[in-house]
Amino acid sequence: MPELYETPSRGASDGRCGVTARQRVRHDGRMAGYVIELMQEGDIAPDLDLREIERLAAHALEAEGVPRPAELSITLADDALVQRLNREYRDTDEPTDVLSFAQADGDAFAVPAGEARHLGDIVVSVDTARRQAEEHALALDDEVAHLVVHGVLHLLGYDHEMPADEAVMRRREDAILGGRAHHH
Repeated sequence: MPELYETPSRGASDGRCGVTARQRVRHDGRMAGYVIELMQEGDIAPDLDLREIERLAAHALEAEGVPRPAELSITLADDALVQRLNREYRDTDEPTDVLSFAQADGDAFAVPAGEARHLGDIVVSVDTARRQAEEHALALDDEVAHLVVHGVLHLLGYDHEMPADEAVMRRREDAILGGRAHHH
């Protein structure tokens, strides 16, 4: 059974991206060596299975052969926060469904032996995910699952700017999501 650490409680701020509630789960067993830190802004996603999101992110890392130990963070946010981050980091003043900030994009930090390498941060707009789920007649869980896998693949260097790269990324999404409903 994974261990659960909770800090800080709702209403407190940890100073990161305006996040007000935060959970951290260390996966063990088959997912040993991957740390997925999942945070949500307030009660943006009370209807989502947060443990399943964490398991899916760890599964994506495992499917891609990411060496252990490794960690990443996922923030479930609203459109306002995602729009602010999109404007600040991508010069695009509108919300989007998912943003990925790969640690490899900047200067590499030395990681002590045995410590987890931080892969980066993923921010999912639950507001946009809800709209897209409705538009494609999908469950919100399935749309968020797709966006999390999409975000993880971006952290690992996948892109979809060119058609050939997009096809590779889509095949990896399909393989990781298995039979789970999603759209492209």
